[in-house]
Amino acid sequence: MTYTGQCSCGAVMIAIEGEPVTTRQCWCRQCQKIAAGGATNNAIFPLEAITIEGERAQSRYVAASGATLTHEFCLACGTHVLAHSSARPLLRTIRLGLLDEGHGLAPAAAIWTSEAPAWAVVDPALEQWPQQPPPPSHPTPP
Repeated sequence: MTYTGQCSCGAVMIAIEGEPVTTRQCWCRQCQKIAAGGATNNAIFPLEAITIEGERAQSRYVAASGATLTHEFCLACGTHVLAHSSARPLLRTIRLGLLDEGHGLAPAAAIWTSEAPAWAVVDPALEQWPQQPPPPSHPTPP
């Protein structure tokens, strides 16, 4: 499968070859800040499956998990493009909203639910983790 997408202004474009290793909804406080109070909805892909064009800026912080997270966003419009963790350098977390309509991906799990606000509605059909789940499995590159 090929997934494509772009930021709000079209300055950053992405193409992804293959399926995600997992999809997640994240309720950590940092994601709530990015998503204006809600959760972020993400697909995690192997780094080698992703091609990105366009200038991006980065911000970094140490997450509650202890890993350093790097967020990349469009320099022109500020749309969040992806994130990556020092704990999983071969994976990239792509924001589902970046992908073109009709991608068909949806979260399979909700993580950091312990940090969700009291008014949050977490789909009971999703696998739920109060904090960081174990890393998704990813084949070792040749």
